[in-house]
Amino acid sequence: MVLQSLQCFINRSFSQGFIVNLENYFPVLLFLLIGTIVGLASQFLGRVVGPHRPDAAKLSPYECGFEAFEDARMKFDVRYYLVAILFILFDLETAFFFPWGVSMRELGWQAFVTMMVFIAEFVVGFWYIWKKGALDWE
Repeated sequence: MVLQSLQCFINRSFSQGFIVNLENYFPVLLFLLIGTIVGLASQFLGRVVGPHRPDAAKLSPYECGFEAFEDARMKFDVRYYLVAILFILFDLETAFFFPWGVSMRELGWQAFVTMMVFIAEFVVGFWYIWKKGALDWE
């Protein structure tokens, strides 16, 4: 019912005869609706059914079993972010190796040469960051 009225509204707004079929989007709408209901219901049930007995120990700051000894807004070393970004970059690049290896016979020599160029760029990039000292954690 809602989809039909929405479809009529959209069809009237397009005067050039462009027809939008919203029935194809119903599973997506249903998925979002059920996901929202499950998420909200679990939070609500946890709040209603779960015990709620706060005390001083539960409300105190907790840091890995120790009392907090520094300001929580301390600065991280930029090398941490650099290593994290490089890990993500090289991890995503290596993700291309598996589908290439699986379908290499069907792709032929052109794909082999293309992948060798990709691997060469990969090795040159890795060599460059190694020589620049980006991976040193001193």
